[in-house]
Amino acid sequence: MQRRELLKGAGAVALASAVPQWAAAANGLPVAAPVHVGTVGLRTRDAEALAAWYREAVGLQEVAREGATLWLGAGGQRLLALTEQSGLSLPGQREAGLFHTAFLLPSRRDLAQWIGMAIDRRVPVTGSADHRVSEAVYLTDPEGNGVEIYADRPEDSWEWIGGEVQMGTYALDVEGIMGTLGMLPPLWQGAPAGTTVGHVHLKVGDAPRAGRWWRETMGFDAVSTRDDAVFLSTGGYHHHVAVNQWLSAGAGRRSDRETGLDFVELRRAQAGDQASYQDDWGTTIRLV
Repeated sequence: MQRRELLKGAGAVALASAVPQWAAAANGLPVAAPVHVGTVGLRTRDAEALAAWYREAVGLQEVAREGATLWLGAGGQRLLALTEQSGLSLPGQREAGLFHTAFLLPSRRDLAQWIGMAIDRRVPVTGSADHRVSEAVYLTDPEGNGVEIYADRPEDSWEWIGGEVQMGTYALDVEGIMGTLGMLPPLWQGAPAGTTVGHVHLKVGDAPRAGRWWRETMGFDAVSTRDDAVFLSTGGYHHHVAVNQWLSAGAGRRSDRETGLDFVELRRAQAGDQASYQDDWGTTIRLV
């Protein structure tokens, strides 16, 4: 990441000595919802190399190894499974699969710490945005999987109209984010405890059809619906899952001989039976 890509002026760290209370307050809504994302699994040609990237660029730590699967997480909690398989090919950009895995940091101040690290290490980024409900930076891992690093805005600042949360894509206020550090320099020590997979964004061949499947089969609520994308959640979160056809309109079922998304594991807040589902594009959804 080049400083000029995110910071519009020097001295952004010292912009604010008074830190807003919400800058350091974690939003518990995503994991308190009736169903939320627990872990994501990726198929990979080289688990060690991919794990090294997620440690360096995202700040995840190794949690466990189980056969060909290497688990990464934060605060001892599993978040990402990397399963190595021989003979895999890389998927085409227009195929169904993973759009991005979104790692939710506990606070805006943690996002500032991550940005400071990314600038120092020149981590390549593919974009950044203020989505009104959250602030995000986007990356792509070495095997082409999308990654989002984000922090939520306070829940009471989200605007709902007619049952839909108001989101958008606006310029990221990086100076304001960095200002949450006050006069302190950035000090990134890896993804902090409390980091979660806040949401998963999927590429599908037909977004309206995928949205219906998530509503009717998985019991999610549509919280923002467009012709080419549907955002869904439980418990009033801005989204735990999104489906879009921006690159993949008309795509068929995914091949299991390609790298990329292996599974999405959803967790219930209350005890219930475990189950496994597949959507129309071959994505495995586990409910535990």
